[in-house]
Amino acid sequence: MTIRIERQDGVATVTLDRPEKHNALDLADAQALAAVWRGLRTDRSVRAAVVTGAGGRAFCTGIDRAAVAEEGSVPQPHAPFAIEDPLLSIGPKSNDLWIPVIAAVEGMACGGAFYLLSEVEFLVATEESAFFDPHTSYGMVSAYEAMGMAQRMPFGEVARMSLMGAAERISGRRAYETGLVSELTPAGGALDAALHCARTLASYPPGPVQGTVRALWATKEAARTQAMTLAPPLITLGNLPPEQQTELFRARGTPFRTR
Repeated sequence: MTIRIERQDGVATVTLDRPEKHNALDLADAQALAAVWRGLRTDRSVRAAVVTGAGGRAFCTGIDRAAVAEEGSVPQPHAPFAIEDPLLSIGPKSNDLWIPVIAAVEGMACGGAFYLLSEVEFLVATEESAFFDPHTSYGMVSAYEAMGMAQRMPFGEVARMSLMGAAERISGRRAYETGLVSELTPAGGALDAALHCARTLASYPPGPVQGTVRALWATKEAARTQAMTLAPPLITLGNLPPEQQTELFRARGTPFRTR
């Protein structure tokens, strides 16, 4: 199984476990991750959660394009006013889960990983972590990803990340300086730091904790929901045809800078 869950001390540790693929998600993984969050809604033994990636080289690199191509493309609506996106439901908030969720980021977090990172309460990351959004480099609109991260980052930072594509990466240090990351640890330390926070939250009465989580998200829901209604036509009209995206993706390997 490529999505693992462990429960201890009131905390669920959810691990994306495809390190050989940089923890990219295929269609089955996306469904399994959504099922994990839905299952935790009724699990009274769990009062906080941590989500992380196995292997140390990547937290998650979004959708596994090769696996999705083998499984068959996701059928799309005929009109540009809706879209079938397998990653739209991989986050805890999309599954109506209101226990606090903390992300422990080691290595790369890019593209579709932001569907998940945009729905956690806060991030812990290592000095060696790197955040980037390659969509524009591969002929795709960054819509849901940019909208989600715009709720977490200063506008200029998320605009630069979304537009610069694969040519530039944000270091763990820069992510910490801009507020995307709440705590920076040495390599290998993100999970322990996140678990420390999660165990503290799990020790508190669950009603006040979840009520506070819900209150915090209420402050941003309207803007996020309104923005996301524009995503389908922006993606449909702005994306290059799939075959051209594939050509650009296969030619990846352009040098990048880290700031």
